Amino acid sequence: QLQLVESGGGLVQPGGSLRLSCAASGFTLNYYAITWFRQAPGKEREVVTCISSSGGSTTYADSVKGRFTISRDNAKNTVYLQMNSLKPEDTAVYYCAAALSCQGSMRIWGQGTQVTVSS
Repeated sequence: QLQLVESGGGLVQPGGSLRLSCAASGFTLNYYAITWFRQAPGKEREVVTCISSSGGSTTYADSVKGRFTISRDNAKNTVYLQMNSLKPEDTAVYYCAAALSCQGSMRIWGQGTQVTVSS
């Protein structure tokens, strides 16, 4: 079964940091671009960041530029999202998804991990 499993979410104070992981099972992540999405209650899902299959290209939403960093370790079949200087508006369920490119249709989705930024 092809799966993506997110982990690393939790409750953090404003200004804090979290690192999310997106681990693949049942397939090799090397051939896929990975996008992180998030969805806050009552809001539409939005793209946070994407990394190409090689890791050589990344894109970020303006709202997270300079604070979030996406990276990948293909040897571990895992993509990471380092989130620093977290704000209450970053509170959402974070999902990772795999596609053949950052512009392609998402083929495999994770189940999501909750991130809550609150004092």
